[in-house]
Amino acid sequence: MPHASLSALVVAHNEEEMLPGCLESLAFADEIVVVLDRCTDGTRAVAQRYGARLLEGAWPIEGDRRNAGIDACIGDWILEVDADERVPPALAAEVRQVLEGADTGYFGVPFDNYIGGRLVRHGWGAYNGVQESSRLFARGCKRWGRQEVHPKLELRGAKRLLQARMTHLVDRDIFDMIDRLNRNSSSAARQAVAAGERLRLGGALRRIFSRFYKSFVARRGYREGTYGLALGLFSALYPLLTYLKAEELRRRGSGN
Repeated sequence: MPHASLSALVVAHNEEEMLPGCLESLAFADEIVVVLDRCTDGTRAVAQRYGARLLEGAWPIEGDRRNAGIDACIGDWILEVDADERVPPALAAEVRQVLEGADTGYFGVPFDNYIGGRLVRHGWGAYNGVQESSRLFARGCKRWGRQEVHPKLELRGAKRLLQARMTHLVDRDIFDMIDRLNRNSSSAARQAVAAGERLRLGGALRRIFSRFYKSFVARRGYREGTYGLALGLFSALYPLLTYLKAEELRRRGSGN
């Protein structure tokens, strides 16, 4: 049976600090493709040092740059990894094992999410993080949508799940968590205005309670102490902040 070739794909924008650890963990792949999106720091030099094949350009839409990277890969299978993620040896070994003789389709990869040096297992979801994502896929089985925030995925073939976990270095601390909430709610507001979507204050207020309950109680964020409380609060505030920012953009008469 022929060997199933594997491309590792990393999309990066000014990630010279995080990229070395990511690329070191991808040495098991047959090729590494790094998409350099408007990089102005040393990201390019880092990628070259690790022997990656480079694709450089400017893509305002996340889905466009990720699809460009997918198209540049030559492997039978593609493992999509962000610069702040790491593939531990157990996951690398499982990927290699499952690809031998695997039918077309895709695999869900479970995540271990870290804030600083602490593993935070509970409370993730909504805008603030994932516990599992379809990162390993056969060529032609995954395309990204063109939404500015949380682009939709088009997936083809059968889905299977891996057991080993991807390491995700989500935030350094509470300050980073707040910055990310601000960035993501701003992007969501711009997308809503550009699409002519009218957000409702009543819905945003109701979701404060439902989203906090889902994150802090149903997803057991309470087990994570301060970080779990922050995840619940930020998840709850995200719709309200998006609404307020969208209204502000409309008052300005601009989606910028």
